Amino acid sequence: MAFPRTGLTMEQLWTRYFALGGDVGLLEVDAYVQGLMPLSALQGDVLAHAVNERLDELTWRRRVPYSFLPPPRGPQTGPLASLVELLDGMHLTPPDLLPAVAARAAQAVDLRIVIYLVDYEQQALHPLTPEDGRGPLGVDSTLPGRAFRMVQTLPANSAGPPRLWVPLLDGVERLGVIEVTGPDGVDAQDPGLRAQCRWLSALIGHLITITTHYGDGLEAVRLRRPRTAAADLVWQLLPPLTAGTDDFVLAGMLEPCYEVGGDAFDYALSPTTASLAIFDAVGHSLRSGFVAAAALAAYRSARRAGHGLFEQARAIDETITGQFDHGAFATGVLAELDLPTGRLRYLNAGHPQPLVLRSGKIVRHLAGGHRRPFGLGSGELTIAAEMLQSDDWLVLHTDGITEARDENGEFFGEARLEDFLEREAAAGNPPPETVRRLVKSVLAHQNGVLQDDASVLLARWVKRPLTP
Repeated sequence: MAFPRTGLTMEQLWTRYFALGGDVGLLEVDAYVQGLMPLSALQGDVLAHAVNERLDELTWRRRVPYSFLPPPRGPQTGPLASLVELLDGMHLTPPDLLPAVAARAAQAVDLRIVIYLVDYEQQALHPLTPEDGRGPLGVDSTLPGRAFRMVQTLPANSAGPPRLWVPLLDGVERLGVIEVTGPDGVDAQDPGLRAQCRWLSALIGHLITITTHYGDGLEAVRLRRPRTAAADLVWQLLPPLTAGTDDFVLAGMLEPCYEVGGDAFDYALSPTTASLAIFDAVGHSLRSGFVAAAALAAYRSARRAGHGLFEQARAIDETITGQFDHGAFATGVLAELDLPTGRLRYLNAGHPQPLVLRSGKIVRHLAGGHRRPFGLGSGELTIAAEMLQSDDWLVLHTDGITEARDENGEFFGEARLEDFLEREAAAGNPPPETVRRLVKSVLAHQNGVLQDDASVLLARWVKRPLTP
């Protein structure tokens, strides 16, 4: 019996019972404990709770049972059960086991799923469970690749149960696709089925991004060969390649993704401001990666402290000159866009001029705000300004884009870049897909091997409607 283990007198037990709301007297409680008379189920449970509280104080593991059964933990069926299964399953699980956890979560809503991640070149989609005989799927040549490119859920044209290719996203960043097979008899266009797919995709996308930080299992799928030390240094510092709000979307990319040394970019989005930066450190070595990392860190530190463009530039200068020998420097562009109005303020530290694309045409080369490269002294520093119009695109890039050469020594060039951007705008491709296709085009121009880092950061702003 549990009561003797409490070490309480009968009077002490009754006092605890009475404090919890018990309404029978000391004699009745004594008689019940001695087995001489019954109590109602409610009063028995109150008394049991008084005993259990004392046992908890003594860290005693044995408990007096209540007359009622506790409710089940969490939902047992339906979409919410699936999401809870996914969250609970990954709580203390390494990233390598995500496919198995996700498969169990999908079973809660009678679905079967296979997760594919895109490689860092964004050329192919690779299954997380290749042991079942599945191979990579081309981004540019397959239906799953089209679902990834256009961020659309597409049905597979096959007999049998409904099968969907669902974009795998973390926010707006494209991570891959999910192959979803539904139960027999369900229409692939069923809104309920598609809603469940979106919920699973969103949560799996978040979990992939989070768990990648404490394991290499998922990263190994996306890396097709080892990165250099400089490239790994830069990639670990980059923000997500795609981000957005209701009125602003941006996308960036670095190439060659396994050997990039001196290129980097950063951004920060708030309800009122989009802050953008792109850097190109001199050289193509690990030292170049250190310079780029220092510039990016100094920029972030100043920006997060609430400093404006002047102070951000000064912090980058002081960091590079204070940490590196003479000759270390980085070109770059810093910009701030006021999201309610479209007013863009920027400075250019020896970098290629940003471009403004409007109504499908290049309308501006932003030629203002020039100063020396970061690390060579600020000299005269001015901040330039430009008013964007709704649906304008802003393009920041390093010289590795325009100076990529083919076998005949011909540059990719400004004219080819502008023509490419205008054709992409006419085709209606969103910024992430435009960036992917641009880097692919630059690589093709140079027969797949870049001689210099090539980076691009592309943003689109849409003016918010006036609220009444």
